Amino acid sequence: MTQITAQSSWSLPPRQGLYNPRFEHDACGIGFVAHVEGRRSHRVLEMGLEALRNHAHRGAVADDRKTGDGAGILTQLPHEFFARELRRMNVEPPPPGDMAVGQLFLNKGNGEDRAVARDLVREVLAELNLEAVAFRSVPVIESALGQRALYARPWLGQVVVRRTDAACEAGDAFERLLYVARKRIINTARARGVQRLYIASLSSRTIVYKGLVLAEELAHFYPDLSDPEYKTAIAVFHQRYSTNTFPTWERAQPFRLVCHNGEINTLQGNENWMRAREADLASPFWENPAALILPIIGKEGSDSGKLDNTLELLVRGGRDIRHALMMMVPEAWERLPEGEVTPERRAFYEYHSALMEPWDGPAALTYTDGRIVGTAMDRNGLRPARYVVLDNGYVICASETGAVAYDEGRVVRKGRISPGQIFCVDTTRGVVMDDEEITQKFAARRPYDRWIQENLVSLDELVKKWATVNGQLS
Repeated sequence: MTQITAQSSWSLPPRQGLYNPRFEHDACGIGFVAHVEGRRSHRVLEMGLEALRNHAHRGAVADDRKTGDGAGILTQLPHEFFARELRRMNVEPPPPGDMAVGQLFLNKGNGEDRAVARDLVREVLAELNLEAVAFRSVPVIESALGQRALYARPWLGQVVVRRTDAACEAGDAFERLLYVARKRIINTARARGVQRLYIASLSSRTIVYKGLVLAEELAHFYPDLSDPEYKTAIAVFHQRYSTNTFPTWERAQPFRLVCHNGEINTLQGNENWMRAREADLASPFWENPAALILPIIGKEGSDSGKLDNTLELLVRGGRDIRHALMMMVPEAWERLPEGEVTPERRAFYEYHSALMEPWDGPAALTYTDGRIVGTAMDRNGLRPARYVVLDNGYVICASETGAVAYDEGRVVRKGRISPGQIFCVDTTRGVVMDDEEITQKFAARRPYDRWIQENLVSLDELVKKWATVNGQLS
C-alpha cells in the first residue's frame, strides 16, 4: 500500500512513469446565481449553495465516502458579516471599500510554520502601507469531512486588511495593490521556506470558500455560509471532477476570478508564451512589474488555475474582465462568413490575436470581478451552460437546467450559451447582456481596424522584401 505523507496530501507527486503533473485537467459543474440589480441577500447565497448541491453528481467521492474532488463558492465580500465579527473581537471595522479579507490556507500540523506565515503576511502588508487589523480563525465542523480530506486539511484563517490613504485609493487601485501583496507574500514565503501558505482570495470585493468537501457538506463545514448576516448579490459555484488529476484543497475552485469546466489543450504553449512575455511587462500602474508580480503563472497550478492567473493579470492591468476573456477565449472569427461577424468584431479579434494566443480546448468559464458576473463558452462548445432570467431579478446560469427550483411563471427569458459566446449580468448597471451586446461593446470601443492597417506586419511580406533587397527575386 502506498503511504500518504502530509506533504503529498496537499501537493502533486513528481513526474514518474507515464504521469506528468503538467497534464492535470478536470471536468466539473459550474455556474452562478445573481440579482441583476445588485441587491445583496442571504437568499442569493442559499440559491448558489442549492445549485452546487444539485451538481454533486458531477464530482467524485473517495473511498471514505466523504472526501470529494473539491467544491466551493465565491461571493461578494459580506461587509456586514465581517464588521460584526470584528466587533466581537473588539476591533473597529474598516468602512466598506476600505476593508479587504484574505482567505488563508496554512499549515495545520506545524504551529511554528503557521506563525511564521502569519508574521510574513503582516510584514508584507505593512511594507505596502496596508494594515492587518485582525486574524480570524475560520469556524469549521470537521465531522463534515472524510478521513482523506481531514488528513490533508490546512489551518483555515482570514486576515482582515484596512486600506490607508498612504497605500492607494479605494476601488480598482486597492484591488491592484492587494494583487501585488498576494504575489509578494507567496514569493517571500517560498524564499523563506514556509511549508504551506496559499491565499484562496485577497480582495475588497470578493471572497472564496472552498475545499475537499462534498457539495452538500460545504455549508455544513463552513458555518459562515449559513449565517443570515452573510449577504451577497453574486454567488459563483463549482463542483470539481478530477478526471486524471490529484484532488487538493488548493486546487478546489472557484479561483479568484474564474471557475472552469473543461480543459485547456494548448496549455504548454500558453505557459511558454506567457513566460516569454514576462521580460517585456510594462504598465502605467506599476513602475517595475517584474519585481512585483512575477511569475505570472504559478508552476504548481492546474490548467484552470493558470488560466485564472493570466486573466487576473489582464484585469489588474486595467482591462474589463469581459474584454480579457474575449482576448483569451475568442470565438472562431477567422472562418465565420462576413454576414455572421461584424467588421468591428473581426478587427477586434485579429488585433488581439497578435497580443494573446487562444487558450483553447473544451471549456465553459464562469467569471466575476465582484460586480460583473457571467459565463463564457469556448469556440468548441463541448461544455454545456444554460441560463434563466426571472422577473424578480434573479439570474441563474449553470452547467445543467434545474439547478435551482423556481416558478416557471416567473421566467422572462432563458437560453443556452453557444460556442464562442459570452453572457453576463452587470449588477452595477442592473442589466443582463448577451453575446451580441458584449462583443459589439468592446469591438467598437477602439479603432482596431485602423490600428491593424497601420501597424500589422505580415511575415510573408518581410520575407519578400528581404529577398528583393538581396536580389533573389526578379
